[in-house]
Amino acid sequence: MEKNNALREDLHRGLEERHIQLIALGGAIGVGLFLGSGGAIKTAGPSLMLVYFLAGIIMFYIMRALGEVAVAYPVSGTFSAHANIFLGPLNGYITGWTYWFMWVVTCMAEITAVGVYFTYWVPEVPQWIPALLALVAMTSVNLISVRLFGEFEFWFALIKVVTILAMIVAGSAMILFGIGNGGIAIGISNLWSYGGFFPYGIEGMFMSVVMVMFSYLGIELIGVTAGEAKNPEKSLPAAIDKVFWRILIFYVGALFVIMSLYPWNQIGTIGSPFVLTFNKLGIRAAAGIINFVVLTAALSSCNSGLFSTGRMLYNLSLQDKAPTIFSKLNDRSVPTNGILVSSLFLLVGVVLNYLMPAQVFVYVTSVATFGALWIWGVILMIQLKYRQSLTAEQIAGIKYPMPHSPVSNWVSMLFLALVAVIMFFNEDTRVALYIAPIWFGLLVASYYGFNMHKNNIPLVTSIDK
Repeated sequence: MEKNNALREDLHRGLEERHIQLIALGGAIGVGLFLGSGGAIKTAGPSLMLVYFLAGIIMFYIMRALGEVAVAYPVSGTFSAHANIFLGPLNGYITGWTYWFMWVVTCMAEITAVGVYFTYWVPEVPQWIPALLALVAMTSVNLISVRLFGEFEFWFALIKVVTILAMIVAGSAMILFGIGNGGIAIGISNLWSYGGFFPYGIEGMFMSVVMVMFSYLGIELIGVTAGEAKNPEKSLPAAIDKVFWRILIFYVGALFVIMSLYPWNQIGTIGSPFVLTFNKLGIRAAAGIINFVVLTAALSSCNSGLFSTGRMLYNLSLQDKAPTIFSKLNDRSVPTNGILVSSLFLLVGVVLNYLMPAQVFVYVTSVATFGALWIWGVILMIQLKYRQSLTAEQIAGIKYPMPHSPVSNWVSMLFLALVAVIMFFNEDTRVALYIAPIWFGLLVASYYGFNMHKNNIPLVTSIDK
């Protein structure tokens, strides 16, 4: 059978294995760990580590489901292209545009945050100026070549990794040997001395799940790199297989150290745990160092967002579900128009974020979280449908099979559904459940209203490579 148009990509495979590895790692570690962990700790206390562990298992299965299909069909519009093939054209349309919207909204927050972090050093400069400069810089990086994007993401991720490892090592030295604490070992009694390990019971754990899942937003970015990976059959599995252990080390490990060093009910009121830990070691520039790390994390998110939105528009165009202008590539095989249009929306976002109250933007990012739940659920469904399209002999020959499928699929989808239900009980996130039906309704209406006459792509259940 002939290949679907969505799989006929002409992108340049310029991402090496080291790029893929660090992009996957960078996607799993965001600004939230450095700045937003305080709010989640207040909700669940030390039991937050268990939530990250359990959610990490679910994310591992989601990434393995993604990997199984992405290795077979490595394209940059992974979720949209695969949904179009295995779940139908409407699902491909909804998934592609939802992922684009999710990243645009996320990047609106990140690009504005760049301005805030920059004013730490130069407070007299209006924050919109560094935000605009950052947007121009990241747009330029994405327009030049995919390899340059990979290099920037490699070094951005490396900065985060080194900082977290340094904090874990330094904190462990305080816990075990009292270094920085007058030689008195701090120990780990803070994990149960203030109301126990579950200070707010199971309810507190449940209520922190939404914040935990939001911190994983972007981990699926590795799938978008599939169309430009030099050796996807090797690099994608190598990166995905390490995701679970990275989560344990960088999230659970960092939180273990933080909540051992400081009473969990004081974290968030006494400043950044990272700054406090480095200060105890006598590093006077700790606040400046962490501010720099958070700044690079925000730039990394913006860089990744422009990359993913440009590729998603490119693949949607190949499916005849976006204007044909987005399928144009420059002489370096970069989807220039998709990147520029996404940048334009981010520019509007900088202005809106400057004008709108902060609470309104919390609502918008909640919608982005719901978008991520949709994408993750679609990834699990795609893998199920992919398996159903194969014979028993073909299933036995899958190069990178998802473990425990289909049971792991249904367990993971039930977990995602639980997160959506929990969102209803939080005042800040509840609005996403009101806006999401409107968003999906608009997508369905636009699909039938504007794209039906262009849709000549038949629904297929198997494809000859």
